[in-house]
Amino acid sequence: MAENGLQLDDGSRVGVIGGGPAGSFFSIFLLDLADRMGLDVEVDIYEPRDYTKPGPVGCNMCGGIISESLVQNLAAEGINLPPTVIQRGIDSYMLHMDVGSVRIETPLQEKRIGAVYRGPGPRDIQEIKWGSFDGFLQNLAIERGANVINQRVDELLWDNGRPQVKTRKDEPQAYDLVTISVGVNSASRKLFDNLNFEYEPPKTTKTFIQEYYLGEEQIQDVLGSSMHVFLLDIPRLEFAAIIPKGDYVSVCLLGEDIDKELIDNFMSTSEVRDVFPPAWDFDARSCNCSPRINIAGTRQPFDDRIVFIGDSGVTRLYKDGIGAAYRTAKSAATTAVLQGISAEDFRKHYLPACRKIETDNMIGQVMFLVTRIIQGQKIARRAVLRMTADEQKDGESKKRMSMVLWDMFTGSAPYREIFVRTLSPAFLARLLGDLAISITGR
Repeated sequence: MAENGLQLDDGSRVGVIGGGPAGSFFSIFLLDLADRMGLDVEVDIYEPRDYTKPGPVGCNMCGGIISESLVQNLAAEGINLPPTVIQRGIDSYMLHMDVGSVRIETPLQEKRIGAVYRGPGPRDIQEIKWGSFDGFLQNLAIERGANVINQRVDELLWDNGRPQVKTRKDEPQAYDLVTISVGVNSASRKLFDNLNFEYEPPKTTKTFIQEYYLGEEQIQDVLGSSMHVFLLDIPRLEFAAIIPKGDYVSVCLLGEDIDKELIDNFMSTSEVRDVFPPAWDFDARSCNCSPRINIAGTRQPFDDRIVFIGDSGVTRLYKDGIGAAYRTAKSAATTAVLQGISAEDFRKHYLPACRKIETDNMIGQVMFLVTRIIQGQKIARRAVLRMTADEQKDGESKKRMSMVLWDMFTGSAPYREIFVRTLSPAFLARLLGDLAISITGR
């Protein structure tokens, strides 16, 4: 039973501000559930980007890795990613450190991780060979009955307790429920100044993404179907990866307010330069950007007739942001259709999903703290390399370190699950043994 009598009925109108993954997932789930409940609900998605055009006009500023867990969840929902959307299937990771490199094969021996572009690709793309991931989801929402309005929302107003959405070209449109799914890099964040409750934007940090054109053949020769991950002793750098995608590779840096000094330090290392073709011109980039990402979610991502999902509410720390968009969108849509659209309904039935992600993120902070310690200690880096390499050589051994690293890099498992695995006696005994070998130099 809906709290305060606020619920969706036949003819209700729902406005979704932001047509990225969170907004499209929400629209798909809401329309499916409403149809099962016998409700005729109208959904308008406001999204100014054009996902058919390369470059900034269709770009959503994302590294673009689809985790194993998300692939499986989408398949269970009947959403199968077409080959035109997956630029490259990732079947292994190459872990690079100053003490050596090791290949980590997928534990499932399947290419279940996908490298995608959120839009059609970089600004200098000559031929569009692959589709946009965000565009694919948006088209699914349209097939379910959603209406996409290719305009930017200028104002979010209130009239007699109902939210109104105003674009520059049209008159305000009243809705029974408005869902906010804009990213933290969107100019639309200024809309939230007019809300009936105090909305605290998520805390963010600056990252860096840079694209290089190598061509599909050359990528296969030098990078293959591996995502290349770097654990280097560079201050403020949490995670770095080079991801092959179609004809391009994406260089992604995550950490504490990535700046030019940190970028130059990373790009000048021998570990990075050895991944690229010999004598590669690192100034010949296709495009780059410095998007912000969440490091802490908002405290109250809802009120009567309004709910925040995805990046504007809470997302997973550093990894699997699209997966977090899926989970928050599904929870919010289920609450809206089955429970109600009041603040109390969202507090009881939607907030627990957000808190679960936030709690896992706190464990993730501990995991990345340990990673920073390993990055700063050469003997620790040697021990991790040795343990992982031995596991990869021995086909019969339990790949404890390999699984921990795989799930940390891919975001395929919750941080809590990864952390618990590192506490197992077998894991700790093997790691301590390799640390002893690194110290003694045997």
